[in-house]
Amino acid sequence: MTKITLAKGLNAGLRAAMEADPKVLIMGEDVGKLGGVFRITDGLQKDFGEDRVIDTPLAESGILGTAVGLAMRGYRPVCEIQFDGFVYPAYDQIVSQVAKIHFRSQGKVPMPIVIRIPFGGGIGAVEHHSESPEAQFAHTPGLKVVTCSNPVDGYWMIQQAIACDDPVVFLEPKRQYHADKAELDESREPEPLFGSRVVRQGSDLTLLAYGPMVKTCMQSAEAAAGEGRSIEVIDLRSLSPLDMDPVLASVRKTGRAVVTHEAHVNLGMGSEVAARITEECFYALEAPVLRVGGFDTPYPPSRIEEEWLPDLDRVLDAVDRSFAY
Repeated sequence: MTKITLAKGLNAGLRAAMEADPKVLIMGEDVGKLGGVFRITDGLQKDFGEDRVIDTPLAESGILGTAVGLAMRGYRPVCEIQFDGFVYPAYDQIVSQVAKIHFRSQGKVPMPIVIRIPFGGGIGAVEHHSESPEAQFAHTPGLKVVTCSNPVDGYWMIQQAIACDDPVVFLEPKRQYHADKAELDESREPEPLFGSRVVRQGSDLTLLAYGPMVKTCMQSAEAAAGEGRSIEVIDLRSLSPLDMDPVLASVRKTGRAVVTHEAHVNLGMGSEVAARITEECFYALEAPVLRVGGFDTPYPPSRIEEEWLPDLDRVLDAVDRSFAY
């Protein structure tokens, strides 16, 4: 077993996928010689050549449009969007073409495209570099949307996404790229791509998170334990489809739930999760399902981003409010 960061896990996962299938291509701005802004594709162009790791022009719509044509010809393109806020020029291609061609062709034309998007804040960057657009893609039928929160998931999930015949929006929490290390055991069976997972057992309240907020929620659960509260933490991992079975089982046990994400609270993923919990677990709930997220403003200047991002204190405040009912 080796200890890896999320960045190394994604790099190794991409390498494994390219070794396993010569039809896997990587496309994006500066993904080749530079190895990507966050060095996720470091060394891949040197080993696989410029025909398979392609430095593209700064034209996100062109990247995704080209990927559609490649997918139609049997390739499996992996498109890197350099920063989350840069995806919007490609939004038309993603929701109008990528998401619909498989359905439009009655299943005859698969779209095995992976769209890698570094997302979220916490790196001292400005707007267009620190956004959380996941709900916009999860709301689009025909797209799968997943996000990893740790190095081991990053290694396995990117390979599973590339092997999927449906288009996958693959969200990577950029502040976790080089933050923590975890042991990778390649002999272990990976978790299903579209499944959520309990990452901390508890009995008093269910805390739901994905991507960058999983670490924050784990820290919150640890702090709550010091006050005698047993918090169960679930990493949702897949946002479309949502795997609600572990969530519902947990809420029926604890009777309380708090959903967290960095994105704005208004119409965020927490709204859908809270609605489903309320529909399925109404009689088990001891309190309303609460949501914690970013404020309903554009992403702020970097000097005040820590005031904007949901943190341990805001999560614990929601936990306290849940127990106040």
